Amino acid sequence: MAAGTNVGLIRQNNEDNFVVCPDLTTSDWKIPQVSDYKDLGEYGALLVVADGMGGANAGEVASAIAVETIQEAFSQDHLKEIILDDNAVQEFMKEVVKAADSRIFEKSKKDSNTRGMGTTVVMAWILGKRVYVCWCGDSRCYMLNKHKGLVRLSKDHSYVQELIDRGELDPDLAMNHPYSNVITRCLGDMENRAIPDTRIFQLHNGDTILLCSDGLSGLCSDLQILDLLIKHRDNAEDCKNELISAALNEGGHDNVTVALCNIEIPSDKEDEEDEALPQGTLPPVPLSETLKTDEPFRQQKPPKRGFWKGALVFIVMVAIAFLTVKWLRTPPDNQMGEVVPTDTTDTVINPEKEEFHNVITTEITETKEETPEQKTEETIPTQATEVKEDVKDTTPAEPIKTSSVDMIKPDSAVNVQPDSIKQN
Repeated sequence: MAAGTNVGLIRQNNEDNFVVCPDLTTSDWKIPQVSDYKDLGEYGALLVVADGMGGANAGEVASAIAVETIQEAFSQDHLKEIILDDNAVQEFMKEVVKAADSRIFEKSKKDSNTRGMGTTVVMAWILGKRVYVCWCGDSRCYMLNKHKGLVRLSKDHSYVQELIDRGELDPDLAMNHPYSNVITRCLGDMENRAIPDTRIFQLHNGDTILLCSDGLSGLCSDLQILDLLIKHRDNAEDCKNELISAALNEGGHDNVTVALCNIEIPSDKEDEEDEALPQGTLPPVPLSETLKTDEPFRQQKPPKRGFWKGALVFIVMVAIAFLTVKWLRTPPDNQMGEVVPTDTTDTVINPEKEEFHNVITTEITETKEETPEQKTEETIPTQATEVKEDVKDTTPAEPIKTSSVDMIKPDSAVNVQPDSIKQN
């Protein structure tokens, strides 16, 4: 087990705080000075990291109150009854965080110099072969597992995480988002009480538990963290120092705090099935999914129903318009499925039945002219009389009436050679 903090390269004061206890049974709240493994006591071990906020308004006071409240709560004798029930463990951790929230709130009300202060908190209670994680804010808990890689056991309470949950932000862009430092939950909020979350996870031999403030996770990617955890797996102290150095090398614009613990379970077999976890407990997420949180990724909401209704109406209108145009361009006889004669025809209107009929025309020749008798015998409908008379007035010697050609439907074309029609 190892833990440490650094003010960073930009800040003048360190608002982070942490506390670790390798053995809650003896209430030994000291950081081990050597990297040797220590037997886990009956009450387990605890790691806590708090990231204060408020700058001049005493963010370090808020984080200190959170850490002290947790330390007091875990030093009491009632832990023996709590550890017997998983639900009791989770409820206890939540109540401790809420108690710290109330203390910070009361302090800020009494001392105007601390008004507006707040803090995040994350703690990991290693108990038997399980780790119980409780957090509020964006301080994180990771686990390195030799089979699953690096997995995130906590889910940020942040604006950026909400964008990811709604499918409005690519997880790969979360770290560089301009509002990545905006959190949605914390301790000490004057308007909203703290709402912590808890999770339970199974531990295996060789696992590493890492807690950190966003001074590390906000500057170093999960892949960078993974690489350092693997390289310094055998020495927790060296690993802690390298993680802090990595954050400083990335700019160090925030305080950096790290607490980690390597797990060794001699009796744990690789092929041993995991111990059944309480109902509702979520498994850790592979590294490729860590930015999508430990819950199923919420896909983008589908378009509203009104969109599909409008699209359907549009498609129906287009279909109706297409069928109407096709019907108008189809000869009436063919609309009923009848075959249109292939003879050269002229289409006229029968004034009595008001229906289209095909009347066989006489052969058209370039030199033959109509006689007055032929003109009088030709059946001309009243509807077309005016049109034809207009043509007669303009071209009295023309043997072919262009109006009769104009009235022909495209689907019943007349076989008229261009040379047989005289130009005006």
